[in-house]
Amino acid sequence: MEHVFPTYARFPFDLVEGKDIYLTDNNGKTYLDFTSGIGVCSFGYSNEIIQKNVQAQLQKVWHISNLYESQIQDDVANLLCNDDQLAFFCNSGTEANEAAFKLARKYTGKSTVLAFNNGFHGRTYGSMSLTGNPDIRKGFDPLVPDVKFADYNDNKALELIDNNLAAVILEVIQGEGGVFVADKKWLTDIQQACHDNGVLLIIDEVQTGIGRTGSKFAFEQFGLKPDIITSAKALGNGMPIGAMIGNKKLATAFGPGSHGTTFGGNKMSMASAKGVLTQLTPEFLASVQKKSEHLWAKLNSEIKPLDKVTDVTGLGFMIGIHLDESLPVTDAITKLHEKGLLTLSAKHNTLRLLPPLVMSEEKLDEGLETIKSIL
Repeated sequence: MEHVFPTYARFPFDLVEGKDIYLTDNNGKTYLDFTSGIGVCSFGYSNEIIQKNVQAQLQKVWHISNLYESQIQDDVANLLCNDDQLAFFCNSGTEANEAAFKLARKYTGKSTVLAFNNGFHGRTYGSMSLTGNPDIRKGFDPLVPDVKFADYNDNKALELIDNNLAAVILEVIQGEGGVFVADKKWLTDIQQACHDNGVLLIIDEVQTGIGRTGSKFAFEQFGLKPDIITSAKALGNGMPIGAMIGNKKLATAFGPGSHGTTFGGNKMSMASAKGVLTQLTPEFLASVQKKSEHLWAKLNSEIKPLDKVTDVTGLGFMIGIHLDESLPVTDAITKLHEKGLLTLSAKHNTLRLLPPLVMSEEKLDEGLETIKSIL
């Protein structure tokens, strides 16, 4: 690529066509996809309902500004939120987290936010300032002030939650940070400390949400009730979208003129999101949970015992295979490409798997067999 900034270390092929759970490159090679476009295309690459929704909207109008009412925005918000919540639509996960950061400060009148080491919330200045990864932050100082960091799953974090904080932001599974799952009691204690001190709890569900772990949002499996939730990725199944969901009481701080976006909530992305959410039924989520049980039985019995594997972590269709340092994860990914399987990496030499939620048990097994043969 000659005309694009080299901000990505790209693999040397172009994925030009997709169908169901397969992608085909510019050389005609077809791959079984265990990435979902980094957790985006959970319904695969040719979902009929999503395609019909987008094509129908394409024939009407592509874009209007947010100066006018939008019924489709309200329809999607109704599917996304409960009765005590409101949504703000934007274009990405980092924008959703920017909105959450701004809302927390404006509503509470306080500036300090507690975030966590190894966490990832995006690459714009506010979201990057909340991201506990020095490699991502390097070279961009000074960042947004008044952000504190604590270790994930460490009770010492509780000592930092007092009434001087505006908010605590966290992922219940740190995806980019290595697919580490939070301890349920630790999360419950964090939430209680927030409530006791008038601190807002923000949960970043950009990667974990929209069915990825077998529930609409991953925090539901931990018994949490956050004040603000951020969502993106799978919400649009490939169309650019982000959403910040907040308790209705917070609306007093987000009135006209307080925040905005030109393209956020555009009708094309809303049409796709409506197709996603109408299919995210209890029956569909139950099928994801059932397949997850099968998947994790295989992971624990056939992948975890391998010599090159130090641990397997995650939940549902969000998996981290932690590799011994003698096998760099990029080498494993390259070998898997040769075998026709697309996978991802995460921090700490982790092979990350995010298969489409529509993948069958048979195809999940096929992918794991390929991984096993390489490892």
